[in-house]
Amino acid sequence: MKSEAVRRGGTLRAIFVGVVVMGIVLVAGLAVAPASQAAVEDSSAVTVTAQEQDPDWKNAPFPDLELTVSQTTGLVDQGITLTWKGGKRSGFPDSQNAGSNFLQIMQCWGDDPAGGPDRTTCQYGSTLTAGNTRDNFVPAGSAAPEDAAYTAPGAGSFGSDYVSIPFRSVTGTTVASVVDGKQNVAVDVNTNEFFTRLSTNELPWAGTGADGTGRVGFELQTGLRAPGLGCGAPTGDGADAEGRSCWLVVVPRGTADAGEQGNILSGLFWNNWKHKLAVKLDFRALGVRCPIGAAERQVAGSELASHAIASWQPSLCSVEDGSIYSLITTNESDALLDANVRDTASALALASRSLGDAEADRLRYAPIGLAGIAVGFAIDRSPLSTDVPDDVRNRARLPFERVKLTPRLIAKLLTYSYRDSLPAGADRSHIGYVDSANPGDNPRNVTRDPDFLAINDEEWKYQGLQSSALADLLIPQGRSDAAWAVWQYVIADDEARRFLEGEPDPWGMVVNPWFATTAEENLSGTALTLPRDNFPKADPIEVPAAGGAGAINLVTWRPYTGGLAQSAVLTLRGDGQTLGTWDPNSIPPRYAKNPRELPGGQRVVGLTDWASASRYQVLTAELRNPAGQFVAPTTESLEAAAAAMTRDPQQDQVVALDPRSAEAKAATSAYPLAMPVYAASRVDLPDADLRGSFAQFIRYAVGPGQEPGEGLGQLPSGYAPIPESWRDQALAAAAAIETGPVPTTSPAPVPPTAVSLPAGQGAAAGTVPPAATAAVVGQPAAEGDAVTVLSGPPSAPDADLGAFGAVVPLSAGAGVAATAVALVFSRRRVI
Repeated sequence: MKSEAVRRGGTLRAIFVGVVVMGIVLVAGLAVAPASQAAVEDSSAVTVTAQEQDPDWKNAPFPDLELTVSQTTGLVDQGITLTWKGGKRSGFPDSQNAGSNFLQIMQCWGDDPAGGPDRTTCQYGSTLTAGNTRDNFVPAGSAAPEDAAYTAPGAGSFGSDYVSIPFRSVTGTTVASVVDGKQNVAVDVNTNEFFTRLSTNELPWAGTGADGTGRVGFELQTGLRAPGLGCGAPTGDGADAEGRSCWLVVVPRGTADAGEQGNILSGLFWNNWKHKLAVKLDFRALGVRCPIGAAERQVAGSELASHAIASWQPSLCSVEDGSIYSLITTNESDALLDANVRDTASALALASRSLGDAEADRLRYAPIGLAGIAVGFAIDRSPLSTDVPDDVRNRARLPFERVKLTPRLIAKLLTYSYRDSLPAGADRSHIGYVDSANPGDNPRNVTRDPDFLAINDEEWKYQGLQSSALADLLIPQGRSDAAWAVWQYVIADDEARRFLEGEPDPWGMVVNPWFATTAEENLSGTALTLPRDNFPKADPIEVPAAGGAGAINLVTWRPYTGGLAQSAVLTLRGDGQTLGTWDPNSIPPRYAKNPRELPGGQRVVGLTDWASASRYQVLTAELRNPAGQFVAPTTESLEAAAAAMTRDPQQDQVVALDPRSAEAKAATSAYPLAMPVYAASRVDLPDADLRGSFAQFIRYAVGPGQEPGEGLGQLPSGYAPIPESWRDQALAAAAAIETGPVPTTSPAPVPPTAVSLPAGQGAAAGTVPPAATAAVVGQPAAEGDAVTVLSGPPSAPDADLGAFGAVVPLSAGAGVAATAVALVFSRRRVI
């Protein structure tokens, strides 16, 4: 029975043999933002109106337009939310028309001119759809005088004029297809070295409902991801240099362009651009913000703490003898094994679960965070063509803002049991699909599932949503405590467990048998072992290679993401990572990826964490908890979960929300995927300086680092402050780690204890030494008030790179993606 409780697999070789570490440590800022600045950042929403900004507002498409931007200061690579009123009901775009009565949204660079940004500085045009490019042919002589400098007269057929607004990048390079009144056909102003349809953040259509209101999320990009804009680039050389500001621009579009039958011309042409609304965006400065010569320390393990560590870093490195803490996001078990075994361990381990064997575990655990796994979604309404109530039809193309999920529904999504989660054209008979006339009882996707419709709003039953990105979840590759927690949540539910064992749900849907948890039902003859610390794509289904195109397996059809944060970015962008067509001209030939879906047509569900969902303004689902209530991640629901957590039977320093426990079943307001994050180290490491740095990190994390706010050094959105009892344990752990081993009479040697592992998981390399003889501080049940700041007012602020500028996670092993590298440095990771 002991093996069932032991920490899951992982070997020291996973970290130290054949590892390619990729990443750059970028840190920012030197001090905690004072309360006043934090308050400003927390309340930096800005509202602008057409009547305030548009001199010709009476002739604007929406004279009463009022737009609110959720955040305008302290910005990094993140999401913001735009809401508005005073619009008109939108018409949908098609191949010939950009739509009617909608907004176009873009990001621009530029200094602070009185009239806002120049239109040549905007990232716009690369979606390549009608009414959404930088250039168009117009009837001869019809261009506005303000467009004359960008016009090539008579360049088109029948004497039409060609108008093209150039892109002037912050680097000094200009992309122009009209020079000196002549068209240069060799230049493409819409797809260029600075942005393409796969990298741009522009929104060519944001729709308004029948009541004149609308809402949309918008992805902000710093200069790391949009080099042509340069947002956040330091404006000076000093440590207190500010980041380059940029602009958010919204162009209202009415029923038709001037002189046209529809909206077919560019939003940058003067007759449209003159009605723009602009909001200045203040970005934190990019770059290294810590003192030169500061010691660098590694923190390895859980991605869940990455946003918090990034916020804390400027303060941690600014104090006397402060250090730069670089986070390596890797499997937690590898990090714990390293910290537990090696006398020269270089990293402070971050994990949500213990090593798993009290006899072998020599680590001291300090709880530093209260986080949560979340299911993010971006799903826009698409009503059926007939038998739909008028009020439902009037909300077409607008986003759903509420989704409920049960453990059984999550089990269906994780096991590729919906038809569209499997490659089109492959044999799907093992889930009951024969052909379109005999589809079986498994629905196409979760929104068509009677199981889903039974618990969600009635409006869902009138939708005709189709996408492979609604038939499964965007899930991260590799092993993690997050995966373990999700599977544990699923199998603790009786309905989900029976479904996974092969029992049909009440509507006849069955689990994909390659994921069945009984050997009798599993087509491999071996039961899928759960819980586990990864998300397997166990179905060997494949569309054979044919006609020169490559084969399509489940990974090709539904690829993994680089991490929880990347899942949030993809969800914000409406990018379900759906498979495109075969590209024989690529080197090597490969399948292309479909571009993201734009607002009005988004259909994505992704597994992320609450901190990433908060940063990227992604809506999150309400999950049914063990008490039978549907609960969303909030500060209050995470605190309720912490109060219901119980001790790990193999390590009483560690607690978790056990969905099978009486405490969890009684916690009606608890979020079921709340997770603690522990910093773990041995107290007997020989390097006293290293131990001191680890202790300093822990003390800050549970002190000033628990003050909620968006200022530097604070606890960002998406975390809850830890309970007081956790703080006490962490401070005791920090003191023990800093003090080091207490000299005692050495006992007789004890043979090392082998770490055995449960079925279906990796084996530990060699053996793990026995536990230290020092007393272990017990972990009480979480209780008491949330931690408050332990010091006086924070010192003056400095510029910061934000949550992946201060600390860029590195990658350890081919199976684990570097979150920040994926988000910041590799454009291919986020498109």
